[in-house]
Amino acid sequence: MNIMDKINTRLGPLGDHAYYAHGYYAYPKLEGDISNTMLFNGKKKLVWSLNNYLGLANHPEVRDADNEGTRRYGLAYPMGARMMSGNTRLHEEFEEKIADYVQKEDAFLLNYGYQGMLSIIDSLVDRKDVIVYDAEAHACIIDGMRLHQGKRFVFKHNNIEDCEKQLERAKKIVKETKGAILVITEGVFGMRGDQGKLKEIVALKKKYNFSLLVDDAHGIGCMGNTGAGTGEEQGVQDGIDFYFGTFAKSFAGIGAFVASTKEAILFLKYNMRSQIFAKALPMPMVFGALKRLDLMRTKPELREKLWKITNSLQSGLTNSGFDIGSTNSPVTPVYLNGTIGEATALVRDLRENHQIFCSMVVYPVVPKGMIILRLIPTAIHTLEDVERTITVFKEIRTNLNTGQYKLLEEVTV
Repeated sequence: MNIMDKINTRLGPLGDHAYYAHGYYAYPKLEGDISNTMLFNGKKKLVWSLNNYLGLANHPEVRDADNEGTRRYGLAYPMGARMMSGNTRLHEEFEEKIADYVQKEDAFLLNYGYQGMLSIIDSLVDRKDVIVYDAEAHACIIDGMRLHQGKRFVFKHNNIEDCEKQLERAKKIVKETKGAILVITEGVFGMRGDQGKLKEIVALKKKYNFSLLVDDAHGIGCMGNTGAGTGEEQGVQDGIDFYFGTFAKSFAGIGAFVASTKEAILFLKYNMRSQIFAKALPMPMVFGALKRLDLMRTKPELREKLWKITNSLQSGLTNSGFDIGSTNSPVTPVYLNGTIGEATALVRDLRENHQIFCSMVVYPVVPKGMIILRLIPTAIHTLEDVERTITVFKEIRTNLNTGQYKLLEEVTV
């Protein structure tokens, strides 16, 4: 058998659903201006699936900055990787400003979030070192650890007792190898919406002498008094050694950054292969990121509106008897029970009969029998959007519990 034969016989655990899911449940096309309502299959839907937390994607000042950046520089500039020919004054200006915002000495602007995290992990550890990480770490963290040739230990999600147990194991190993320990977790977990237990993990640093890397993709811009992230929210930003954020969420763009001490950032600049051997972030995106950061700092009303909608949505769902788990961030999962077939029928009902578009999560991402409807509130949603959604969710829950979607599942799937 060759590679082409393997592809033709098995698409993988997600791809096995492609024959009915593609274009509707997977790879759907939302069209029109990014907003609380968009077009899906030519019809307007109320959208709860975009990580546009602060509503910056179509903010007029952001659009003007994006257009001006493109007009001034085009998409090609700068040509080359930062180390060779792709460094600019604006790249360095952003690094200075984002470092100040997240309360770190220095920062490194990255061309992309996913490969950035991969490369951070790859550059920080060698075969003598041990990684200890949360069981629900994002795929970019998992893929980064696959490059690691040393030991790695996973602790149960947000379980500090188990985290300490794995640190004990790691401590014994690095004592023999003369290596170091890197702990990796997230500020806000994108599926459950719960915050990582950063305060408790930081409290373990003195006993176990580890460095802490935090992926705060869903926290930057949303969490904390100034939006500086989950470390600020929990009062332990200074205990985070490597603070990582992407532009795919609150910044509504492309790119990422990592912030740390001046010495650590200098090390990463000269050791991160994804930056040394790949093109720098294009100038229009840097120009636009500066405007986005300025709005985060000067318009707290955007974050206040986000939390007004978040609190209304989450309290409304809870008061209506829905299980939203342990979320303490804007990410709002709604947990239901049903088969994959029932889930597809339910989502089709939501989209076609109620004009509501939200993301569905089923097996193999979550255990069989579980359905998660993942809602992402933003600063551009309205209280009317919230009220309408809760009313509809009550109806679809009744349909699910009375078996109506089970009757439709064979037709849907």
